[in-house]
Amino acid sequence: MRVSAGMVEKAAWRPQHAAPRRVVSAVATGAFALCLALCVILLEGCRQDMHVQPKILPLAASRFFDDGRSARPVVAGTVARGQLRTDELLYTGKLNGVIAAEFPFRITRRDLERGQERFNIYCAPCHGRLGNGQGMIVQRGFPGPPSYHIDRLRQAPAGHFFEVITNGFGMMFSYASRVKPEDRWRIVAYIRALQLSQHATVASVPEKMQGGMQGTPGNSPAGGVR
Repeated sequence: MRVSAGMVEKAAWRPQHAAPRRVVSAVATGAFALCLALCVILLEGCRQDMHVQPKILPLAASRFFDDGRSARPVVAGTVARGQLRTDELLYTGKLNGVIAAEFPFRITRRDLERGQERFNIYCAPCHGRLGNGQGMIVQRGFPGPPSYHIDRLRQAPAGHFFEVITNGFGMMFSYASRVKPEDRWRIVAYIRALQLSQHATVASVPEKMQGGMQGTPGNSPAGGVR
């Protein structure tokens, strides 16, 4: 077999270009492996452990407990933090199970101002700012509550109003979740102030303040006193 010069040149050319091809192939393989490793790392970071938690939804069924309920009854004798309510008068408006006439703490001017603020927010829409049962909701057609100024409610003990605020009455729902017990008593104190304001006489006003009032001093209703 005769070997031509062209064949010699081709044989000499091939090794020179084979090495770069192997290098390129190795680089591509390495790059692919690196990308694959990065994808694995990224996917590992996208785990759903914090999104899909091994928890039980409220009131969901559970096979762990014999009764099939996930919500467990309160352990006898335990009290939740901040829920130790040993003051019967403060939390129920009663003493020895009877509706009380007194307040569980001394009412100050600041308490009355707080009571007025809470009353105007939660009570006035139905009961009116004066407690006459003619709030804006009533003026727009909602059945009106009784006026605080009728004899029955003027003579009602303070605990009665606290109990109604706590538990609701008739069409009025409970405000226990919206108004804390201390503020309920402050509202009751302000209701008492409203009742007094609408039935007070001039003689009920301290003498040093009577001079600035309209009308003749005496025992007639104060009228403009609020």
